[in-house]
Amino acid sequence: MLGIATYSHAAHAQYVGHISSFVMDANSGAVLAQSDPDLQRYPASLTKLMTLYLTFGALRSGQVSMDTQVPVSIHAATMAPSKLGLVPGTRFSVQQAILGLVTKSANDAACALGELIGGGDEVRFANMMTQQARALGMANTTFRNASGLPDPEQVTTARDLATLTQHLIRDYPEYYHFFSTPMFAFHGRLVPNHNPMLKIYAGADGLKTGYTDLAGRNLITSAQRSNVRLIGVVLGSSSNVQRTHVMTALLDKGFSDEGVAPVAPLVPVVMARARSRSFSRHGYFFATSSRMLANQPMEVAEAPTGPRRYAPVSRLHRHVATSANVHMVSAHHIIGRKHAARRHG
Repeated sequence: MLGIATYSHAAHAQYVGHISSFVMDANSGAVLAQSDPDLQRYPASLTKLMTLYLTFGALRSGQVSMDTQVPVSIHAATMAPSKLGLVPGTRFSVQQAILGLVTKSANDAACALGELIGGGDEVRFANMMTQQARALGMANTTFRNASGLPDPEQVTTARDLATLTQHLIRDYPEYYHFFSTPMFAFHGRLVPNHNPMLKIYAGADGLKTGYTDLAGRNLITSAQRSNVRLIGVVLGSSSNVQRTHVMTALLDKGFSDEGVAPVAPLVPVVMARARSRSFSRHGYFFATSSRMLANQPMEVAEAPTGPRRYAPVSRLHRHVATSANVHMVSAHHIIGRKHAARRHG
């Protein structure tokens, strides 16, 4: 009963719908905006940023390589969605694990990666995550798993997450490009990136979304315009639409305060919402944009309208071959209510 009472108190303290936010200049560390930045919140899949931070450290030190094979335990395979559907007893590479985290926000891949780096024990890895958080100055953060799946003791703040993001960018610049991956091929399927900011916000090049029913919708974005790079954190949004709009407004104001001229969105959100119904039955939403760069890669984001999680590679190749200058936009914010109980990033 005491455990239940403690969990209920922690859940109540999250105030889903009450947003905590933080915006900083990634280079100077100057704080440009903040709202309840030190209120402890559940990180959800933003937890995976620390999992990746430790992975990047293991790569640089030579503890693992991109080709190192990650064993899939029964514990990892039974993680709740979002997941790659890993099978116990199989293996996949560290590079595939990284890509699974930054695109699909795969909980099974995060757990398996944590077990690998933690010497076979996710709890040990979570302790490593918390120790690293303290070393980075994240005083109000505690980690209990590698994925961000619900745990009442796994908490963080908007300020702490901005600190982690700044260190990811500064400490491991050679790996930062992974966060802008639009999709990757895994076992004959294309796994799309969940992050909507990559598709609609000019200059955005990472990092991560997060969601659980107790945490609300979380988002960390880094964007660069001219020589100014900003980091934005939004925690506890009540919907994906609100999360995207709040982040957009915060970054726009941040760039304005830094003297950077405004830039039109790559794909207007209102257009994406208006056209989504006519395409949602296919599982994907397509929108044209005259502002797209000619050499911009094709992108796709899953719309959860049915049991199929990935688009076959062959089908998407046909779209690429026949649909020049087409930009594929996430429709999670349109129909995600059907999956409100799912834990995903």
